[in-house]
Amino acid sequence: MLERIEKYHALIFDMDGTLIDTMPAHLHAWRSTAEHFNFPFSQQWLHSLGGMPSYKIAAEVNAKFGLNLDPKQVSRFKMAAFAAIEQPGELIACTLEVFEHFYGNKKLAVGTGSQRDSAIRLLTMSNLIDKLDAVVTATDVEHHKPNPDTFLAAAELIGVKPADCVVFEDTKLGLQAAHAAGMDCFLVEANELVFYPLEK
Repeated sequence: MLERIEKYHALIFDMDGTLIDTMPAHLHAWRSTAEHFNFPFSQQWLHSLGGMPSYKIAAEVNAKFGLNLDPKQVSRFKMAAFAAIEQPGELIACTLEVFEHFYGNKKLAVGTGSQRDSAIRLLTMSNLIDKLDAVVTATDVEHHKPNPDTFLAAAELIGVKPADCVVFEDTKLGLQAAHAAGMDCFLVEANELVFYPLEK
């Protein structure tokens, strides 16, 4: 698999669920938020929205359950609940191996649906921040995954054409965003990386 990645000039990693196993912590924070705001907690559904900023997920909650919650208020509560978790997640072995193998040889970036403060905190705690050439967060783009903007912004920051970048993701939303950006993609599936090339 490492040989297959050699041809790319840059690697762009999603963060939550791809580099760092934060999904259990995020879901725990969403469970607390659901209890606080009194809406149904659906773990599988919320997991499928991984990569979407929390205020947009709050809007999806309103649409799904016919509610009228303030998305910004819900988002603030959820982010505070997540920030309160002392150990938000371990590094994910299959992507960390790729990250470490190509560190120093290729441009490395993160393109995440997390807000900038949270992303920088997590990447710093995980000792990854100093190894990255760029970090693009939900705070930095207007149109989030499945739109391509996050990955296109990362490619622009590191000065590499989209076609020469490969993305690492863990959700279908992220895969759609990578392909929309004109990039091949690997998905984390059952602790392994599965290749999803862009259909030419």
